[in-house]
Amino acid sequence: MTRLTGNALRVTVFIGENDTWHHKPLYSEIVHRAHAAGLAGASVFRGIEGFGASSLIHTTRLLSLSEDLPVAIVMVDTGERVRAFLPQLDELVGEGLVILDDCEVIRYVGRESDPGKADAKGKRSL
Repeated sequence: MTRLTGNALRVTVFIGENDTWHHKPLYSEIVHRAHAAGLAGASVFRGIEGFGASSLIHTTRLLSLSEDLPVAIVMVDTGERVRAFLPQLDELVGEGLVILDDCEVIRYVGRESDPGKADAKGKRSL
């Protein structure tokens, strides 16, 4: 299990929902590569409205429904591990935006392997 506390680096990748890598969703390929690289975590968030370098607004509003909504992939780990992962993003992201932010991790706890086991606060995982 990866342990992460203190200073860290967050990388956020903004792409379109329809962007692909070898006929797979690009966001899925990024998450799977981040996992294989051992990064502490990655999450994908689907936007409801946005625009990028093309200046074309993509939205979920019914009258102008877009099929290519914005997607953000957020990953966090130590600066060293994130920077080692950047060449993969350079390979994968043809159109989009990649940003880095310094951050501080104050809590990073995974699920217990025993679902009936209570944590220190008495909470049971499902």
